[in-house]
Amino acid sequence: MPNSAMLEGRNSVAILFSGGPAPAANSVISAVALSFMNAGHAVIGIFEGYKHLINFKKGTTQLIEGKHYIKLDENIGDIRNKRGVYIKTARANPGKDVKKPEDLNDPAKNNKLYNVMDAFESLNVGLLISIGGDDTLRTANLMFSIGMPAIHIPKTIDNDYFGIPWTFGYWTSVDVTQKALLNLQSDSESTGSYFIAEIMGRKAGWLAYSAGIAGEAIKMVAVEDLPHEGDVDIDKICNEIVDIIQVRESKGRYYGVVCVAEGLADRLPEFLLPKEKDPFGHTILGKAEIGKLIAETVARFYKERFNKEIKVLSKQIGYETRTAPPISFDVVLGSMLGYGAYQLFAQGKIGHMVSVVETFDIHSIPFSDLINPVNLTTKVRTVSTDSDLYHLKNALTYRPINK
Repeated sequence: MPNSAMLEGRNSVAILFSGGPAPAANSVISAVALSFMNAGHAVIGIFEGYKHLINFKKGTTQLIEGKHYIKLDENIGDIRNKRGVYIKTARANPGKDVKKPEDLNDPAKNNKLYNVMDAFESLNVGLLISIGGDDTLRTANLMFSIGMPAIHIPKTIDNDYFGIPWTFGYWTSVDVTQKALLNLQSDSESTGSYFIAEIMGRKAGWLAYSAGIAGEAIKMVAVEDLPHEGDVDIDKICNEIVDIIQVRESKGRYYGVVCVAEGLADRLPEFLLPKEKDPFGHTILGKAEIGKLIAETVARFYKERFNKEIKVLSKQIGYETRTAPPISFDVVLGSMLGYGAYQLFAQGKIGHMVSVVETFDIHSIPFSDLINPVNLTTKVRTVSTDSDLYHLKNALTYRPINK
């Protein structure tokens, strides 16, 4: 076994999950643990991401088994289809203050990263397997930069990860959202109303588009539909929705569901943005209620145009998709990514992210190919407006008369 890929004298592997949950998270954790244990390594699961590590003080802090971490054994094979995150998760970010490479040499900005290093030393951890979104990838890169051997597994239900075709949990989230949209459509048809469904997707429309296609939405709008710069034009979007409603009503169809990605809220004018931030410094998009804003505006524009009332409701579909029972596709994908972490280790590919090609064959990408060397941010993968998926969602949208 390539022990040279681990810190000298440390044979334990730590699995750490950070950020929001995702379906099939436990298939990843299970496959990582079993693969390394079968090769003779002790494996521990760190509870709640970096939460208990960032304030660790050598000589004064003690990490307690069962409270801060768990020693994993062969029973981990039984959690592959279990909901949630077996080792729990949190959004603590030890690299929050590091904005550029030189900050790694500044004790005032790097101290939490080194606290994590000391915490791992106390647990005899020589290799970090990090599971999480783009901020967690960024943190894995920072840990690797200061000397911690690390391999990262990409996680996001938004599917906006550069370097991988599908992230685990994405298609389960699409499936759950589809069912919710079809329920809303049935309600709207029964009551003669319309729904604006706000779907997760901070930086890309993968989830809004796929769920909207599967859920028979009459229109789908995400950040890819906006100009590259400037505030989102809510009036334009809402007028287009009213146009579609007019077309449907001319054909006797007085109902419908529109999907909008929550990421539209990031482009709202400053005065409409919520002030609350998450631990990574991001605006909490759910607080902006972009779906509610669009629903109210559509109802107002419809009344102004036709001098009659219309019922337009909003519904946020989000957290309920993150811990749904994983579909088989995601269980297999998650398991392959977990196994892939061991394969990268065996090949000496430390400082790499695990990926797969379409046939689930394992692929690796160096952190250096995923991280901007100047500001240390990660790349994001949006839905290309030249892609067939984008053209499909447009083809399935109702078209206004003579437009």
